[in-house]
Amino acid sequence: MFLFLVIALAVVVAAVTLAVVGGGEGTGPLPEAAPERLHDPLPEDRPVDRSDVDRLRFPLAARGYRMADVDDALNRLAAELAERDARITDLESALAHAQAPAASHVSMDKQAPEDER
Repeated sequence: MFLFLVIALAVVVAAVTLAVVGGGEGTGPLPEAAPERLHDPLPEDRPVDRSDVDRLRFPLAARGYRMADVDDALNRLAAELAERDARITDLESALAHAQAPAASHVSMDKQAPEDER
């Protein structure tokens, strides 16, 4: 019985060794896998909106996400947000300047009837 187990173990070890060592002959090394890229990147022809960000999915790499894809998307979003913030600031400033003369006209109109009394 013991002899049978030793022979069976030797056959299994030999089969595994042949499969590992001899299995790759004639085929050469494995080809390099093409890196995954974003399937639906952020649009280039218009500003990014909420639905674009909701659809954005980064492909997985060997150790998580591809840093270049994540960095590109975050840089694009940061630039567009900075541009929008600057535009909002400009519009708020223009609105404040437009409302200031109107407010002074209203206060002068209210004072005129009081002076006439």
